[in-house]
Amino acid sequence: MQRTGEHHAMPATDNAPLHTAAPDPVTPLRSAGSKSAKSAKIHVVRARRQTILNHRNRQNARLQRLLLIGLFGLFYLVGVAVFYMHGLVDQVALTTATVLITSTVSMFYLCFLTGWNNRAREKNLRVPISLCAIGIMLVLSYMAPATQILFTPFLFLTMTFVLHRVSPKMMLLLTIVTLCGYLLVIAVHYQQYRDWAMLQLEGALMLSLLLTLPGFVVLASRMQQLHNALFKATRKIKDIEEDAQRDVLLGCYNRRYIVAALEQQKRMADESGAPLCLAVIDLDHFKRVNDEAGHLGGDEVLRTFARVAEGNVRKQDIFGRYGGEEFLLVLPETPLSAALNISERIRTQIEHYDWQGKLRHGVTISIGLTQYIAGESVLDLFSRTDTAMYTAKQNGRNQVVVEGATVEGVLA
Repeated sequence: MQRTGEHHAMPATDNAPLHTAAPDPVTPLRSAGSKSAKSAKIHVVRARRQTILNHRNRQNARLQRLLLIGLFGLFYLVGVAVFYMHGLVDQVALTTATVLITSTVSMFYLCFLTGWNNRAREKNLRVPISLCAIGIMLVLSYMAPATQILFTPFLFLTMTFVLHRVSPKMMLLLTIVTLCGYLLVIAVHYQQYRDWAMLQLEGALMLSLLLTLPGFVVLASRMQQLHNALFKATRKIKDIEEDAQRDVLLGCYNRRYIVAALEQQKRMADESGAPLCLAVIDLDHFKRVNDEAGHLGGDEVLRTFARVAEGNVRKQDIFGRYGGEEFLLVLPETPLSAALNISERIRTQIEHYDWQGKLRHGVTISIGLTQYIAGESVLDLFSRTDTAMYTAKQNGRNQVVVEGATVEGVLA
């Protein structure tokens, strides 16, 4: 075994703020204000990037839903084309349907693509899309009465599109607009053709809509309530699961979760052959920390350490509290050299962290680091890592000890 980076803890100053991280020893010393401003700027940039990413994901989801509506429009167009082949629809009606459907989908696609929809109150534009779809079908019903056969099934597809996202009042309004529009088509047809048989047929279709659409609105309202209740229950269950995975005091993962995660990463490493590293981290002289700062102060030290450590690991890494002042860091798909760099970075930042003079001797950590050997058990992996950590303790603390390799070999 070999150790790296043995340093003595730097004494805390009396003026610096409690939660200001000291700079890396290889960089020039900067004032606390400039460090705080830089940290705040980094958080702002990260928040902006996350906001932009979330916005893109939402826009992509809206585009996918629009493509689904476009697919429904294509099916409707196929139906009109079949009627045209049987002589029930003329060329003008088929062309009109093609132009209206294509231009409407293109218009909304451009709206989502350019972000114009974000200016609207309802950014998914479900109601405008539904109104356009209903309007197209009413126009075709007027131009080619035979297409009224397609009106009812595609109307319910359209109404289903807005089922979970609009209020019952809006659903009722869409129903009223649809019934009034269809009643207008019937009146215009009767004025043009004076055909009693057509009037009876269209009246029967109107009656079927009158009997079914209100019931659909009632069911839609009930479904929306169930959907909202299910969503809230799912969120609550998810929150409970997350709370069960987290250490109550520190907010990082707890022992049960991180041990289960280590088991899972071991299986994945066995299947893929990717490197897996484990670090055991222990705070040095933690009893002295409690004596100097009190137990509440010791809890704050643990919270600060967990926050600093989590700020220095990658998204795929898993950091958690194993017990007391001992922590585990699981580094999947990570060679030993990269794991050593991460461990050393955490150790250095904790060593130079400014505790505002409340801790006379500062805080340091000892880290044992190993790489998983294919086929070994989790217990053996942890035992080797724990032994490396105790070696760091015996060699003077405040250092990273790599088990089974020299530091020079690791960094080569």
